[in-house]
Amino acid sequence: MSAKKQGKVVFLGTGGTIAGTASDASDNVGYSAAQVAVDQLLASVPRLKSQLDGRVLVSEQVAQVDSKDMGFVEWAALHARIQDHLADRDVVGIVVTHGTDTLEETAFFLSRTLSTVGLSEKPVVLTCAMRPASSMTPDGPQNLLDAVALVLTPGAHGVMAVCAGTVHDAAHVRKVHTYKLDAFDSGEAGPLGFVEEGLVRQLHPWPGVHQGLTLQFEPKAGHVWPRVDVVMNYAGASGAMVRALCADASTEAHPLRGIVVAGTGNGTIQADLESALREAQELGIRVVRCSRCANGAVIAASASDALPHAGALSPVKARIALILELMG
Repeated sequence: MSAKKQGKVVFLGTGGTIAGTASDASDNVGYSAAQVAVDQLLASVPRLKSQLDGRVLVSEQVAQVDSKDMGFVEWAALHARIQDHLADRDVVGIVVTHGTDTLEETAFFLSRTLSTVGLSEKPVVLTCAMRPASSMTPDGPQNLLDAVALVLTPGAHGVMAVCAGTVHDAAHVRKVHTYKLDAFDSGEAGPLGFVEEGLVRQLHPWPGVHQGLTLQFEPKAGHVWPRVDVVMNYAGASGAMVRALCADASTEAHPLRGIVVAGTGNGTIQADLESALREAQELGIRVVRCSRCANGAVIAASASDALPHAGALSPVKARIALILELMG
């Protein structure tokens, strides 16, 4: 008989569909998210204890929200708790239960802000569900087991997400389907690997550690995060929305600091919208363009492009990158 393993695995609950319930077990759409506490959720997974193989289970309810309502307050609290646990020598890895709607944003935020030392040694794994805990066939329990398998994989480190047996890098993960259990992919980068019967089949190296703000990120209570909004280019677009956003920007209690524009194709922008964005730049508002296309990166037409681009980042991830840059 093999010896029991030492160490702790930390589970941080934030709500979402994985913790949701409906009055009818056959209802996988009309449920209320964020109803089940994380310790109750974990207790409903019979194989969890055996998979931990003697490691101590630690659970905390950091937030309890539908992830469409995830915001800066929850991010700051989650970041602080993960930092503390990463610093604990006995912790081997961290699992975060999260809603699917904004999982890609939280994962990207954490990958850009957590301690480089901690992430180079330990995994932080976000997992989720597309069906509520009350479903006749919930997918959350298996996703939790897969997350634990990933956390306990030798050498695993960095921020990742696992859903429907597929492992994604936080830099690339994105929700691509409204209903299917396998609702995420990693675009052209492809998945990091797959969890198969409790074992990880790794296809690509573990996520690299971002060398940006990491150790400097320590939002204080009452801290005002830079406001960055997203606008989109489309047929018949104009600059009206941008001009409205910029109106009285300097006198508002929470003034606009940046705009991310989801351009068509290679980050292209309708003429009047581009004019409005340049006007915003003249007001001191940072403007970054990206593409609304699911795949590909914006390729600069020239070295002197007036509106800088975000490369392969999606609009929501480009927004987070700009917020963190403005905080620096």
